[in-house]
Amino acid sequence: MADNPGSKAEVPDLIPARMLAEFAYCPRLCYIEWIDGEFADNEDTVDGRLQHRRVDEDTENDPMDDDLEAIHLRSVSLAGPEVGVTCRIDLLEKEGKRATPVEYKRGKAPDIPEGAYEPERVQLCAQGLVLRENGFQCEQGIVYFVRSRKRVPVTFDKALVKRTRGLISELRRAAIEKKIPPPLKESPKCNRCSLAGICLPDEVNLLREMEEKRGSEKGIMVRVRKLIPARDDYQPVYVVGHGNSLRKKGDVLEIWSKDDGRIKEVRLREISQVNLYGAVDVSTPALVDLMQRGIPVLHFTRGGWFQGVSLGHTHKNVELRMKQFEWAADRKRSLAIARSMISGKIKNCRTQLRRNDPEPSAAVLESLDRLSRDAKKASSAEKLLGIEGAAAELYFGRLDRLLKGNEDFSLQSRNRRPPKDPVNAVLSYLYAVLAKEMFVTLLAVGFDPYLGFYHRPRYGRPALALDMMEEFRPAIADSTAIYLFNNHELSQRDFIKTSIGVTMTPKAKKRVILGYERRMETEIVHPLFGYTVSYRRIFEVQTRLLARVLFGEIKEYPAFTRR
Repeated sequence: MADNPGSKAEVPDLIPARMLAEFAYCPRLCYIEWIDGEFADNEDTVDGRLQHRRVDEDTENDPMDDDLEAIHLRSVSLAGPEVGVTCRIDLLEKEGKRATPVEYKRGKAPDIPEGAYEPERVQLCAQGLVLRENGFQCEQGIVYFVRSRKRVPVTFDKALVKRTRGLISELRRAAIEKKIPPPLKESPKCNRCSLAGICLPDEVNLLREMEEKRGSEKGIMVRVRKLIPARDDYQPVYVVGHGNSLRKKGDVLEIWSKDDGRIKEVRLREISQVNLYGAVDVSTPALVDLMQRGIPVLHFTRGGWFQGVSLGHTHKNVELRMKQFEWAADRKRSLAIARSMISGKIKNCRTQLRRNDPEPSAAVLESLDRLSRDAKKASSAEKLLGIEGAAAELYFGRLDRLLKGNEDFSLQSRNRRPPKDPVNAVLSYLYAVLAKEMFVTLLAVGFDPYLGFYHRPRYGRPALALDMMEEFRPAIADSTAIYLFNNHELSQRDFIKTSIGVTMTPKAKKRVILGYERRMETEIVHPLFGYTVSYRRIFEVQTRLLARVLFGEIKEYPAFTRR
């Protein structure tokens, strides 16, 4: 069964029984995993795979062989076209034409009258219906709980069969309509869900409530549960300088220098991205392994200009990219998103000056506040661009006053391509790194980084990455630059002056990257949601909230704004 050709992605003819169990547990979880093609591990999912290793071993026995009497078959794959389900049975206990599916579960048997929860019973029942369609007698199944070592029988009575068939129809309808189910409200199921950081149930519910109240609670921090999975063990790798190379040895990525030999090694499972600056050689085995793991390899010029990315299979969420193209083609809807982004950027510029200017100008702060409000009401992209330009002139006109601890450096005005002074050189470099960060985040969520809502498409320009980074320029790039100069981590020796501009030495670039990473790992209290989270995680939250806007779950993109 499929939608009209060329309209939407096709709906598979057969629903995996495992997805049916997910749908019974949480319809939104199933939709995100099966329809959107998103998944994330946590300790529960990893442990679950370990528990299934034994039962997933291929069997040499044929389940259709009637000559075998009482046999046990592991990891049996069957399909039921009439039922509309495909399944992989952990263990099939067969005696003649009588078959009993056994499903392994990692936890303990629950103390409830049914012996097992509904998702487990529905999954087993779906397997039983498939077995019946394939000619077997199947009246019950078994759930084996690994932790308690207990077999729990599940009878396929009329009520369970009716419920199972009903869920099959509901899931297929959800897949055809392409409408994501609403998030659960304050459900304990979310606490250990590996997809909580993708689903954002509390965040979406809060924003929808705020919109229903027409913004009456905007600006008031409301504390919600921190459901974003911790991923501090995933870190970016930077390799700067001509003559360096990357090699793979087992599960380790080695960084080599032509002069000093092996200078560092990093476990592949701990890498979130690899950034290569200049002519860095990458061995084929290393590149293939990184691509198979979904780890992007980003390529930059020696000067820090982004050139491209090496990546394996792209994100499966085609529907998101279709929505993105649809919205980008609509000037009105694009403008609505752009207004929120630029208004948020101007607010953050104002906060930067208010917090760090030794003698903040009341007139400048008032003007930035007014321009932020004007941005929210801009009637066209052209007018919004003018508002952003006026705010930038005010902001950069005062930014020099924030360089309080280093008299060797100053910022008279913002200039680039090439930058004419050290401060602008650092700012340009950091903006390029920030754009790269957004580029990677957008790819991970499923967006096309090259099609934006504010920045117009241009060959080689990641317009959406530039859109998304606007609100983070003051908080990340500008703050990092000011910190590096004020704390004397950069000196005049770190810059090379030429007839056309200023560039940084390789050592200076490494210091800038270290400063940037410190800032990205800084944890702050989210101004809207109230939980403590790093800037890097906030990038993903904002990107996923943008996706929720495109799918119609929330009406307005909530730009990140510091207080």
